[in-house]
Amino acid sequence: MSNITQQVPVGFRRDEGSQLIALDRVEARTSSAAKRKGASGLAEAPPHYHGHRERLRERFREAGAAALADYEMLELILFRAIPQRDVKPLAKTLLEKFGSFAEVIAAPEQRLKEIDGVGEAAITELKVVQAAAQLFAKGSVTKRTVLSSWSSVLDYCRAAQAFAEKEQFRILFLDKRNQLIADEVQQQGTVDHTPVYPREVVKRALELSATAIILVHNHPSGDPTPSQADIEMTRQIASAAKPLGVALHDHIIVGRDGHASLKGLKLI
Repeated sequence: MSNITQQVPVGFRRDEGSQLIALDRVEARTSSAAKRKGASGLAEAPPHYHGHRERLRERFREAGAAALADYEMLELILFRAIPQRDVKPLAKTLLEKFGSFAEVIAAPEQRLKEIDGVGEAAITELKVVQAAAQLFAKGSVTKRTVLSSWSSVLDYCRAAQAFAEKEQFRILFLDKRNQLIADEVQQQGTVDHTPVYPREVVKRALELSATAIILVHNHPSGDPTPSQADIEMTRQIASAAKPLGVALHDHIIVGRDGHASLKGLKLI
């Protein structure tokens, strides 16, 4: 038997089992262990919010959103964007600033950036939820007879623009079976006015071979009560569309405080 001793390569050492181990791995383990210890030499406990996050997720899985407060729903969204901080104070700050869960996720990006602690990652997560809500609501309207699912139409209109900070004029174009052909934002205006041109509305309806339309716009003030200008514009569009075989089913105005139907109010 040979008594030649195997040399240990530079940068390695042998562990208790005589296995080679890299020194940098030993140092990394030692450093990691040191970081987990406080001044007393005892291992530090994980941050308190780690357990809170899992408990909150478990409550959501077991009981759904109805069992959670609005700020807790916001926490669930912020967890992914901000993994190393307690986000409960930030969630409550957002609600205080904007008023409700819906208004937080619909808030303009620039205003969200004004909140200390809200970065690009958090804004992205909030906007993903907003987009998902709009797609879900729109899916309830597409390929269905619109007039037979009126509540879904209203839900979609509110999700799409009730919380927008500027007026948007939207048109739902329908075929002869009252199914949705197209959903288009025709104009975007200021906080209290959107220019609408009846001839352009009718022209677009004819281009799409639509036989009916539903007008939708929002009031950023939150109050959906139609103005006199809203009523006059609606009647002008109805008068221009009718001779060309395009029916105006309704004009819906949405806002944070609800919605108004000009047809329901017998204004058209």
